Amino acid sequence: MIQSTSGGDNDRDDGDADYSDIKARLDKLQQKLDVRDREVIKPQTDKENVARGKAMGIAFRIATDLVAGVAVGGFLGWLLDSWLGTAPILLIVFLLLGIAAGLRNSVRAARQLQETANPRD
Repeated sequence: MIQSTSGGDNDRDDGDADYSDIKARLDKLQQKLDVRDREVIKPQTDKENVARGKAMGIAFRIATDLVAGVAVGGFLGWLLDSWLGTAPILLIVFLLLGIAAGLRNSVRAARQLQETANPRD
């Protein structure tokens, strides 16, 4: 049979002791987490923010170069195909040229980023 635990004063004292033990353990854990958060999260300096901004700018430039090369090449190929009636030959050729130009510009920007990060003196 199952006995009820809500009947006696002895159970109540045991519950209060468990509660205060758990409360103490939670307080210790919270203190450890607070210390760890202060160690992990460090305020960034202006120099770090500027460096991060420059890196993000170059990353966006690389992505834009890739997309723009493909878009311009595809548009020029489509325009010339519709004007000269040679569909889809020039579209394919100019798409490939656009991809090559986009990759070339992206590699050039990546090299520039690498040289600014690791200057040779």
